Amino acid sequence: MKPVISAKDIEDLLHNGGDLENLPAEAILTPSARDLLRDWQNKGGKQRGITRADSTVSARPAQPLSSKSPKSELDAFFNSAYCRNLKEQICDIGRRLWQRAYVDGNGGNIAIRAGEDIALCTPTLVSKGFMKPEDMCLVDFEGNQFCGAKNRTSEILMHLQIMKRQPRAVATVHCHPPYSTGFAVAGLVPPTCMIPEYEVFASVGVAPYRTPGTPEMGKLVADLTDKHNTILMANHGVVSWSHNNVEDAYFKMEILEAYCRTILVAAQLGVPPKTMSPTQLQDLLKIKQSLGIPDPRHGLRECELCDNDEWRPGVTCAVSPKAERAVGFDPEAEAAVQAITDQIMAKLK
Repeated sequence: MKPVISAKDIEDLLHNGGDLENLPAEAILTPSARDLLRDWQNKGGKQRGITRADSTVSARPAQPLSSKSPKSELDAFFNSAYCRNLKEQICDIGRRLWQRAYVDGNGGNIAIRAGEDIALCTPTLVSKGFMKPEDMCLVDFEGNQFCGAKNRTSEILMHLQIMKRQPRAVATVHCHPPYSTGFAVAGLVPPTCMIPEYEVFASVGVAPYRTPGTPEMGKLVADLTDKHNTILMANHGVVSWSHNNVEDAYFKMEILEAYCRTILVAAQLGVPPKTMSPTQLQDLLKIKQSLGIPDPRHGLRECELCDNDEWRPGVTCAVSPKAERAVGFDPEAEAAVQAITDQIMAKLK
């Protein structure tokens, strides 16, 4: 069996003074490990080929590409080992979305910034669980397609508007995880101050409904990206962006969906959910800010944090049982019945 190398393995090796040249040649790298290795190479590390499936990790183009680049250069990039690596990352994330039931039918879409104003994205009408690298498309930020045998996703405009509005966004993921989408249908931001991972890695906002794939929908979502990295799209689904890589954008989905599921379970246990204190949340927000993750609560006073006024759990088991009515002889009722009976009998005589 080929060894699998994770980002942590790479970090541990570098921290301990190891040589990445000594990694097994047949090693399979996770997407985050490949990103870390590529960063190391770009900072002066020795170039080496490491096989993942049938591709070789290679450095990104020396000159950033754009929509103005010659068609020959765009074609060469699209068919390069580096771009195939990005395509495989998209396919990997698509499989994870499908396996976790975050997408249905051919729903959901994924994009990775590939240059100054170009992006690699998923095709339309293909299940995210069964995509292949050759299915991917290369588009500019206006949605014009340059490369790819299949047509690009119809919802790419939203991803592109996010990337235009938020220069730090290197990857975007859109899907329909059921618990999170339930909050989107209700138009509710999940309550806060309950689970540290959610507070540190996710910052959730709600965009009003517009027809999917329209510029109006994309603008409403993009307008929220300055303060949020995960957007609930009313009556539709969820989209997230990352300043790291596509796997990190996907992680936002896992964290949000697990959180929404957990708090819905907690709401049915018959007791008010326990929350962390504003001081404890402030500590988490400091970590969040150090990681470069946006949040509208950065800079707020502690007394302004943990505001869950909109959160009204609709289900609870803390209903007091009704007192059972006693069944038995009632002297007053019996006497009344007897008096009425006597009156009736007297009139019949």
